[in-house]
Amino acid sequence: MTRRQRWRTTARERSDRGPSGLSLLPWLLMGLGALSHLLGGDAPNPWIGGLGLLAFNTLYIAIVFRAFDRRSREAPLTWCLLAALAALTFGLAIGYGGDWLLLFPLLGLTVGAVVRRGRRLPLVAFPVVVAAGAVTFWKDDWSSVGVVYGTFISIMVTAAILALDETVRELRATREELARTAVEKERLRFSRDLHDLLGHTLSVIVVKSEVVRRLAPRDLDAALAQVADIESVGRQALTEIREAVTGYREGSLATELDRARDALSSAGIEPVVRRSGPLLEPQTEALLSWVVRESATNAIRHSGATRCEIDLSGTTDRARLTVTDNGHGPSDTAPGSGLRGLRERVAAAGGTLVSGPAPRGGFRVTAELPVETPAPHEGEPTE
Repeated sequence: MTRRQRWRTTARERSDRGPSGLSLLPWLLMGLGALSHLLGGDAPNPWIGGLGLLAFNTLYIAIVFRAFDRRSREAPLTWCLLAALAALTFGLAIGYGGDWLLLFPLLGLTVGAVVRRGRRLPLVAFPVVVAAGAVTFWKDDWSSVGVVYGTFISIMVTAAILALDETVRELRATREELARTAVEKERLRFSRDLHDLLGHTLSVIVVKSEVVRRLAPRDLDAALAQVADIESVGRQALTEIREAVTGYREGSLATELDRARDALSSAGIEPVVRRSGPLLEPQTEALLSWVVRESATNAIRHSGATRCEIDLSGTTDRARLTVTDNGHGPSDTAPGSGLRGLRERVAAAGGTLVSGPAPRGGFRVTAELPVETPAPHEGEPTE
C-alpha cells in the first residue's frame, strides 16, 4: 500500500467515525465570564460558586463525550447527568446572574447533543428555553434576551447538525452494505452459472469422447463427426462462459431442448420432448433453460437411465416443466448440488422447484413459474 493509499484510508476512517465530544469543548470558553466574576472578588460565596463552576464543567465534559456514542447517549445515566447539569445551571444562574447566565447556551449544547432528533427534542427543548427565559428576565430584565435566543439556537442547531451527520453516516453504511450485498449476489450468480455451464458441457464432452473411442476402430467417419460435435460444444461453452462473466446470458429454451436431446442421445438415453402452452417471457425461458440443462446433465452423469422425458406445458398463469427419467437420480443433498441453486433461483422468480423419486420409479424434477405476458402457442409432441 502506497503512502497516498494509506492517507486516504486513514482519512476515510476518520470521516466514518464522525465528530467527537472534542468539537464541543471550545464552547466552555463562554464560562470565562463567570470565572472572571469569581476572581474579581465581587461574587458572594466564591467557594460555592467555584465548586459549582467546577461541577458544571465536569458534567458538561462527561455529557458531551457520552453524547457521541449511541449506546452511551441513550443510557439512563446520561439523562441523569443532563438533569443534574440543568439543575446546577439554573441554581448558579439564579444565585449569581450576570455573566453566569451564559451557562444556559452551554446547557443548550448538551441538550441538542443528547436529544438530537425525534419527538423528545421539542418536549425537552421548549421547557428548557422557557425556564431559561424566565430566569434571565428575572435576573437581568430584557438586556439578556440574547441569552435566551442563544440557548434556543444552541439546542436546535446542535441537534440538527449532529442528526444530519448521523443520518449521512447511516446512509453511507447502508450504501456500503448494499454494495457488499450486490457483490455477493454477483458471486453467487457467477458460481451457479459456471457450475451449470461446465457441468453440462463437460458431461457432453465426456460422453461424446467415449463414443469416439468406441467408433474409431470401425467407423472413422462417424468418429470424426463426433469429434466435430465436441469442437462445436467446446466453442459454444466458451461463448456461454463469456456471457456468464458479463451477466448477459439469456438462454433460449428451444436451443436448450435441442442440446438436451442431442446430449441424451449421445449418452444412450432415449429423449422424449413435449412442448405446449403459451409463449414465455425471455426471463422465464432462460430460467427454465437452466432447469433443462441441469436435469439433463444429472440424467447423463448420475441416473443410469435409459429414457428421459421432458414435458413443458402451462396455462395463461403458470408454466410447468417436468423432467423425468427412469434412473435413480442424483443426490439432492450432496455438497454443490445444482438442484439446490436452481431451487433458490426459481423461488426468487416466484415459482417452485420440486425434485425427488417419481411415483412410478425413476427421478423427477418439476419446476413451475408464473407467466407474465401469455400468448397462445401450441406444439405437437415430438420424440
